[in-house]
Amino acid sequence: MGFDVLYLPPIHPIGRTKRKGLNNSVTSKPGDLGSPWAIGASEGGHDAVNPELGTVADLERLIGAARERGIDIALDLALQCAPDHPWVTEHPTWFRTRPDGSVQFAENPPKRYEDIYPIDFESADWKDLWKALHGVVSFWIDAGVRVFRVDNPHTKSFGFWEWLIAEIHRDAPDVLFLAEAFTRPKVMNRLAKIGFSQSYTYFTWRTTKWELTEYFTELTRGPQREFFRPNPWPNTPDILPEHLQTGGRAAFAARLVLAAMLSSNYGVYGPAFELAEGRPREAGSEEYLDSEKYQLREWNLERPDTLRELLTRVNRARRENACLQDNESLLFHPTDNEFLICFSKRSPDGANVVLTVVNLDPHHTQSGWVGLSLGELGVEGRFTVSDVLSGERFIWEGPRNFVQLNPDVLPAHVFRVEQVVDEPSTPA
Repeated sequence: MGFDVLYLPPIHPIGRTKRKGLNNSVTSKPGDLGSPWAIGASEGGHDAVNPELGTVADLERLIGAARERGIDIALDLALQCAPDHPWVTEHPTWFRTRPDGSVQFAENPPKRYEDIYPIDFESADWKDLWKALHGVVSFWIDAGVRVFRVDNPHTKSFGFWEWLIAEIHRDAPDVLFLAEAFTRPKVMNRLAKIGFSQSYTYFTWRTTKWELTEYFTELTRGPQREFFRPNPWPNTPDILPEHLQTGGRAAFAARLVLAAMLSSNYGVYGPAFELAEGRPREAGSEEYLDSEKYQLREWNLERPDTLRELLTRVNRARRENACLQDNESLLFHPTDNEFLICFSKRSPDGANVVLTVVNLDPHHTQSGWVGLSLGELGVEGRFTVSDVLSGERFIWEGPRNFVQLNPDVLPAHVFRVEQVVDEPSTPA
């Protein structure tokens, strides 16, 4: 089955520390917070809830209420610690240290995360450490969590992940692990092979028709299809790509449709995505101007320009069309305009066919002719295409048909395709 994710910023299970040198090119502002991925405080660690947010019982009620509405709550699993995490004093050997004995905080040059202490997965006491981390995951599973978005798994021990996922799946095979890893292809593939249920992709930076066609053909037709289950994200808490900074609301809408229709799994980071937040920290940066990684934000979810309605229609289409629940049938169809990309999916029994056309230019109306493989769509002669996003309905005929998309109105068609059955004439 397909899987949709609305990613909200992670809230520190216990406390948040003040920001300490998170980026040596950024000056801290009043109200800035430490990294939300620096877990722990004096009140508790990875298996506790910040008292300001509630209790574990409150979380269990939230999970139950969400599940009644067909929603699963995903937990951001960040296996690193804040300086005041209980483990820092109780198990100092679980952390990397410098030659002078001080704890080695996290660094990703030029960034220095002085409020994140990386765990040493190969410490002398690794067996007890791994057992404790297994206990953390089991604790949240017992509370009702079935989905974990794993923060930067490629910076941790591969051996640990292979062991942990196998151990968890022995008792809870339905638990999903999403690898949030934007890194080298070989590393992403290895994470998938050792057990991650889904994986982030390079979709975030694939923008042209050629790039999208080549990349998703690779994912769905190449060797990766045997082990790599893609989960494309248009944006993340860490990444605001340039095309979303410059393309406005139309770019967000187009990227949403592409992610949701190209893959059986997709996610967005909201409400920044829902409200088309496109302001970068500075020119050339992929960080948000006011990042929820470092400060608390309040969002007006009732703004008239919200993408909420489009998100609802897209997700409804995914639930109502079985062909969108897998990637096996993804097929690209040629267009005579490089700003128009066209692709389809068809259910194994041929009863459900969805054809998507997207305008990749967020600034201008684009039009052109699409060349359809009618045999692959299971139609011939005349057929109807009904847009599940706009409600429009057209009758097309033959393989060559005309499309025009104004990005200021809606930059995409998501068509349900059905054969026109001509009624036999009634004798006079």
